[in-house]
Amino acid sequence: MIRRRGALGLALLLGACVPKPSPPIAPPPIARPAPVPTPTPSPVPPANARSLGLRPGPAVASLPVSTEAAQRALAAFRISCPSLLRRNDTSGIRADWRAACDHARTEADAQAFFATAFETAQVGDGAAMVTGYYEPEIAAAHDPAPGLVPVLRLPPDLVEQQVPVCPPAIDPLTQQPNPAACPLQKQRGRIVDGQYIPYYDRAEIEQGALAGQGLEIGWADPIDLFFLQIQGSGRLRFADGSIVRIGYAGQNGHPYTGIGSLMRQRGLLGPGQASMQGMVAWLRANPEAGTALMHENRSYVFFRELTGAGPLGALGLPVTPQGSVAADPLFTPLGAPVFVDVEHQVADGLWIAQDTGGAIKGPNRFDTFWGAGEQAAQIAGGLLSRGKAWLLLPIGTLDRLAQEGNSAGAPAQR
Repeated sequence: MIRRRGALGLALLLGACVPKPSPPIAPPPIARPAPVPTPTPSPVPPANARSLGLRPGPAVASLPVSTEAAQRALAAFRISCPSLLRRNDTSGIRADWRAACDHARTEADAQAFFATAFETAQVGDGAAMVTGYYEPEIAAAHDPAPGLVPVLRLPPDLVEQQVPVCPPAIDPLTQQPNPAACPLQKQRGRIVDGQYIPYYDRAEIEQGALAGQGLEIGWADPIDLFFLQIQGSGRLRFADGSIVRIGYAGQNGHPYTGIGSLMRQRGLLGPGQASMQGMVAWLRANPEAGTALMHENRSYVFFRELTGAGPLGALGLPVTPQGSVAADPLFTPLGAPVFVDVEHQVADGLWIAQDTGGAIKGPNRFDTFWGAGEQAAQIAGGLLSRGKAWLLLPIGTLDRLAQEGNSAGAPAQR
């Protein structure tokens, strides 16, 4: 402390004897631009039928609809009407179905009903892709055994929420800024330590991630269960002769990957083998590689036991063999009639959109339901066809959309 005080005194003394220099002249301040505020991303709705645009199609009376097909479609439409009238329509079309549903209750002539109550509408370019599904029946066991995997109920820790998904600031292809918009996407996952994380994938689940929770409905061959999950519903046949019908209860949130495409890309399927039956044969002949291939489809479907009529579609109502299709509700209102005209003529005709599917995404993408049994399996397993599709909407819907114009989305095109 003494030495520090002495140093301070000497500095004060010297300061009193030496004249102070003039202070330096400060340079003029540099003008800086005001900071540009970063725009706050805002959630935007995903694309739907309205945003793609709709244009009139052919008159319903001109479509080649057989009496039998029209009767199946009318029966399925009657089943769907209560849901059509109360369900939130995410397609953006917002059609008024009440008059058509009232008419359906009393009309005995199915062909006349569709011809007089509906007009056709093409969504976007109308280009359709159609596949098939059916209700399989597979062998099952009540207890675990080597080589079997569990058929699981929906786990209680699987949660679902709408999450804004923001694109990168710069588009990697164009190197241009992306719009500051974050479309809302539905995601499924689980909460761990207060954080939302992706749910277990197929490999983790089959390796026991959910063991010990009492979720097992039964146990089955992994290949049989894999294809039953693709169908979304089916029957478990136990050794004691009992049969349990199961239906879709939920999915783990991982995207669906079609192993058929992977097998074709890798040259694993020869000519004439690009069908469900051909894929099953390869998987059984190559068990280790087959398991690894199936695990590349990280999507996993959970089931619930069904009683009464079935199987049930996404509306919670029974689906009709050769009358119901799975569709993407963003582009096809669930419960609406659809007419498809594709290369594989077995799928041509009138259908009712009563179901959804993890792989059934986008406009004019339909999965036709063929019922149960070997014939249904043969048709559904080999069906992949392209062509055109039209929605059937209550008469006057397109005029209303055209009058609304851009006030609520893209106008109906004429």
